[in-house]
Amino acid sequence: MKAVLFRKFGESLSVEKVPDPAPPPDGVVIRVEATGLCRSDWHGWMGHDADIRHLPHIPGHELAGVVEAVGPLVRQRKPGERVTVPFAVGCGGCPQCAAGQQQVCDNYYQPGFTGWGSFAEYVAIPHADVNLVPLPEALSSVAAASLGCRFITAFRAVVHQGRVKPGQWLAIHGCGGVGLAAVMIGRALGAQVLAVDVKADALVLAKSLGAEVVLNGHREADVVSSIRQATGGGAQVSLDALGSVETCRNSILGLRKQGRHVQVGLMVAGYQDAPVPMNVVIARELELAGSHGMQAHACEPLLGMILAGKLHPDRLVRQTIALEGVPAALAAMGEFRGEGITVINKF
Repeated sequence: MKAVLFRKFGESLSVEKVPDPAPPPDGVVIRVEATGLCRSDWHGWMGHDADIRHLPHIPGHELAGVVEAVGPLVRQRKPGERVTVPFAVGCGGCPQCAAGQQQVCDNYYQPGFTGWGSFAEYVAIPHADVNLVPLPEALSSVAAASLGCRFITAFRAVVHQGRVKPGQWLAIHGCGGVGLAAVMIGRALGAQVLAVDVKADALVLAKSLGAEVVLNGHREADVVSSIRQATGGGAQVSLDALGSVETCRNSILGLRKQGRHVQVGLMVAGYQDAPVPMNVVIARELELAGSHGMQAHACEPLLGMILAGKLHPDRLVRQTIALEGVPAALAAMGEFRGEGITVINKF
């Protein structure tokens, strides 16, 4: 099969022929129809993620495709099914999985990180009965490619961790794929959405997806003061969808009393031990929560909102490219160029 590989972190990527994968005993091989290009893939390529331990490596973790082959222990999946899979694949046997929390599995598997990923014609996924999500025919594979990471991550952050309610202010720091998905989800739930970014085009897109207020972080003299003024005292729920010291701090300080901060953007490299204004957390009785993907069994409400026309993941897809375009597109992610989601759909 054709696949995108790198042999050293941060160095050249290439499209090469590699052996087709075989299904694990409890897993499947999926023929990839579409796969998203995510900033997490860029972090992995740059060596910021300790889960990548063996080189050469194939990135890619947001995928939609067709089951081609199944292992002998698989009971619920069969060849020919269209599926997607959450990026955090639970083992099904640890205490976290037994509690239904596969997204924080003690032995989790992640395509594109702990194993070879979906920037390829085929990808092997273990623990298929626990983790695969059947796709409705009405949802295209290109739109579905945004579900395995950005949409499910935003959905759980807003709905489960943020617990946003209609009429509340939801502030979103960072209007990349996760942030824009959160804008759309928050608006669909009846929240008032405020979006912050440093790129004008990203804010225009956020506005078109339902943000009532947009703030350009480079143009505001004091982002926190502007948030508190626009929301009448601060947001009830705030997401750092980028992952930096500045956006994390602004998200926390922009909350009103007893508000909830959800850390969604990865805090990697030099941001791993970011300082937190804990004095404000105590004085305002704020809640701080992390959010790491979503379980396969929790995807039904999200799919229901998509089929009901309340959410439109296809609106986040700004371009589709061929597999041969991945090396240049992944390298460009370090420069924060472009808005929305890029999807590979030509193999």
